[in-house]
Amino acid sequence: MLHSLYPKIKPNKIEYLQVGEHTLYVEESGNPEGIPVVYLHGGPGGSSSSDHRRYFNPEKYRIIVFDQRGSGKSTPHAGIINNSTDDLIDDMEEIREYFAISKWLVAGGSWGTTLALAYGIKHSIRVTGFILRGIFLGTDSEVNWLYGSDGAGAIYPDYYQDFIAPVQHQHFSDPVKAFHQLLTSENEIARITAAKAWTLWETRISALLVDKHELDSQEETHGAIAMACIENHYFSNHCFFEPDYLLKNVSKIAHLPAFIIHGRYDMVCQLKQAHLLAEHWQNSQLQIIPKAGHSGFEDAIIDAICQASDKMADFIENQ
Repeated sequence: MLHSLYPKIKPNKIEYLQVGEHTLYVEESGNPEGIPVVYLHGGPGGSSSSDHRRYFNPEKYRIIVFDQRGSGKSTPHAGIINNSTDDLIDDMEEIREYFAISKWLVAGGSWGTTLALAYGIKHSIRVTGFILRGIFLGTDSEVNWLYGSDGAGAIYPDYYQDFIAPVQHQHFSDPVKAFHQLLTSENEIARITAAKAWTLWETRISALLVDKHELDSQEETHGAIAMACIENHYFSNHCFFEPDYLLKNVSKIAHLPAFIIHGRYDMVCQLKQAHLLAEHWQNSQLQIIPKAGHSGFEDAIIDAICQASDKMADFIENQ
């Protein structure tokens, strides 16, 4: 029987932390004396969900979830000024110190895995381990796969036509650049149209069976603008990494335990990236989920993450 999400719980605390001109929305839930874990949402530009805290046993874990710069309930909404990978890493340290946490388990999905790895490489002494779902290594080839007609667009050519409609012929050379022009435009109608198309494309290909409610919620203008503008900002800047930065530096965290979880039919982030990461990480365990795509809320993915969090709790408690 598959492990389901833990029961719904309310946060113990909600904080708004000031970091420069940004304000971060941060939640603490679960056991205040439990094992600290931080969960990193995707995007960049997505947002935290009340279900993210449900991956972890609330009796065993002290669960920290936050909205990254410009995302969700953090402000300024969709802000891309002083919004880089290093800024997000610094924010994590601010949050860790604010809650007086010495070390924490770092978990995340999609872009959250990218940020988790980047954080660990810089602050390995602050990490007890990793749970990573849907690996994205922040490389140009992965971005080209996701937005190119020869990548995911070849698997979903019908949805791809809807995706590129706002940029028309401009997409052929560089769809990310073409969307950037619209997403930074002063034409509000063009901006919103581009944002919805950008966000809907990723949502449509994120699971084997996409929930209609999820499609409707992802088209909601407020969230779509943040997701599209911030993702495009990061991808236009190569995620603020040197080429192959994460793989070249994974040796700095290879001594730490990691569960790597990836759907075999993930069309957003290709399985080969997870396989490559596991090959470079001596203390990792790769679990390929046979009947799953990219979403963190497919049943088999939920099962794998919850099982991993249970095993990691046992490991950390017995150290």
